Amino acid sequence: MAKVAADSPVKNHLLAALPHKEYKRLLPHLELVSLGAKEVLHEPYQPIQYVYFPENGLITNVVFTEDGACAEVGVIGREGMTGICVFMGSSTAPFKAVVQIPGEARRMEAAVFQAEARRNLPWGDLLLRYSQAVLCVVSQSAACNLLHAVEKRCCRWLLMTHDRMDSDEFPLTHETLGLMLGVHRQSITGVARSLSRRGLIHYRWGKVTILDRHGLEAAACECYQLIRQQFRF
Repeated sequence: MAKVAADSPVKNHLLAALPHKEYKRLLPHLELVSLGAKEVLHEPYQPIQYVYFPENGLITNVVFTEDGACAEVGVIGREGMTGICVFMGSSTAPFKAVVQIPGEARRMEAAVFQAEARRNLPWGDLLLRYSQAVLCVVSQSAACNLLHAVEKRCCRWLLMTHDRMDSDEFPLTHETLGLMLGVHRQSITGVARSLSRRGLIHYRWGKVTILDRHGLEAAACECYQLIRQQFRF
């Protein structure tokens, strides 16, 4: 993890939604850092030292079973933050937070974040609304994973990732996407070929390029739009 210039304009939607005066007051506690691919931000049931507000890139929350299997239970980009459980009074989370696509984020010490959330009314109100959005997204994603076909779920995930990127192209392997959706890599390979043949995406050498955004939205399930609406503060 590397530090970057602290005076760059804020891109995180949660921080940008704060009144300017409140954001300026929090700024000394917000360290701008660069996050590398596969970097672990916190482990399951281990004390959370920092919360992160991504400016770009993608962070996923991943749960593990006793046999070593894992599945993604949350995607975090510039719309939100990691460690929302700290706001709820906990010092740990039941999942691992992992950087899937590298980028930059502003981080704050968890203890400082918790204290500021309690004393700062605009900040606390915003975090309550974000917490509600996260709960709605988790519920919708659970239903989606049970009820919808892999291709529709894949389109949803690609769109959610595209929303958080500064480019139509981003790094993503079949293995990673399979882990995120809880399916075998072969299933992802078949879906990627289908989407490529229809001109919706281009995939090569571990990189995905979104070619037809509208077509991808049409191919996704309704869960994408429902989830997207939750983060319009």
